[in-house]
Amino acid sequence: MNEPESIVRLTTQRQILLEELKRAKNDHPTACELYELMRKRLPRIGLGTVYRNLELLAESGVIVKLEVGGSQKRFDADTEPHYHIRCAHCNKVENIDVDVVQDIVEAAAKKTNYNIIGHHIEFFGECPDCQSKKT
Repeated sequence: MNEPESIVRLTTQRQILLEELKRAKNDHPTACELYELMRKRLPRIGLGTVYRNLELLAESGVIVKLEVGGSQKRFDADTEPHYHIRCAHCNKVENIDVDVVQDIVEAAAKKTNYNIIGHHIEFFGECPDCQSKKT
């Protein structure tokens, strides 16, 4: 993982934002959800400040911005390559513990002559909570 201090200056707000994002490890919160969490610690923080800091941290590679289909942007403190799965009903996003497929990167690079810097595969389905609501 990148060291945040070497990429972007960690103000108190950014440090708290990172702490809350790391604490919400598997929830992949939206900016609004992070805003609500941060207000408990910084009551005067504005939603715009949270959005700006999330964008800055994502652009700097300190966090990952997830733009999964059919839902708001979500954020992840884990910058190591990994996959996610999204519930098609409630839009919950979780980590999925499978190996990252390097063969896809190599095949894409050979077919396109691009220098591949990453890839995104979206898994989607029905989470256990939504499945149980059907029965």
